[in-house]
Amino acid sequence: MRIRFTKMQGAGNDFVVLDETRQRHTLSPAQYRFLADRHFGVGADQILTVRPAPQPDVDFEYVIHNADGGEVEQCGNGSRCFVRFVREQGLTDKTQVRVKVHGGVIELQELPDGRVRVDMGAPVLDLPQVPFAPQYAQAINPTTWQLTLSNGDTPQLGVVSMGNPHAVQLVHDIQTDAVLTQGPLIEHHPAFPNRVNAGFMQILHRAEVRLRVFERGAGETLACGTGACAAVVAGIRWGLLDASVLVHTRGGDLTIEWAGQGQSVWMTGPATTVFQGEIEIPDNL
Repeated sequence: MRIRFTKMQGAGNDFVVLDETRQRHTLSPAQYRFLADRHFGVGADQILTVRPAPQPDVDFEYVIHNADGGEVEQCGNGSRCFVRFVREQGLTDKTQVRVKVHGGVIELQELPDGRVRVDMGAPVLDLPQVPFAPQYAQAINPTTWQLTLSNGDTPQLGVVSMGNPHAVQLVHDIQTDAVLTQGPLIEHHPAFPNRVNAGFMQILHRAEVRLRVFERGAGETLACGTGACAAVVAGIRWGLLDASVLVHTRGGDLTIEWAGQGQSVWMTGPATTVFQGEIEIPDNL
């Protein structure tokens, strides 16, 4: 099967974007893995698919697959690339679009300065909906849980869903080795039945942080939009951050805003087209 694709990146989080507004490719998990493979395929953290609106109150549907071929609920950096893609491809002339994702509907807006602002929706803090199984953790306080990892580490975490689950911890130095040693252990911990994205946040001051994220199904990425949102929500709930925070990721900067319980989280950041092409995907994967 030969298909067209667009390679994009948002703050270094990179994507293969597919247009299925006219025809479905019906790819298998193995074929998504092939596309994401950096040696044999195009190479990407996630595969983003644009589909026609499934209901009258939205403009498109947006489907996300991780590099391991599994479908996931949400991707913040990908959503910014999504709106840039549909405008550049002539699929819409709107600067603001509503898009159905696995976890609901999000609103995306391309700003005059070229950045994209996204309404990521209200964070999910109800533990069963994250989902989070507290019987496998120790409660430190209403906003903090301690895990015991298989290597003996006992990180203390804030648990938040931004349409996908996140576990956020504070670190003194963002260069800590814990990202790569604890990341996979937190991702697969039994407290997270659907696995989890592990965030490591260093607070510089109340309006500025550094962040690294070990993503579920992808490993550490240069940036994670939902991870930035979750980290800021956790920091605000801990009383350590203001309502608007500049988040430095390894791939670029994001601005995250949250007014508090029940309010949407807003994310603003870059979205860039890298190149376009065609690729032959083996049918027998």
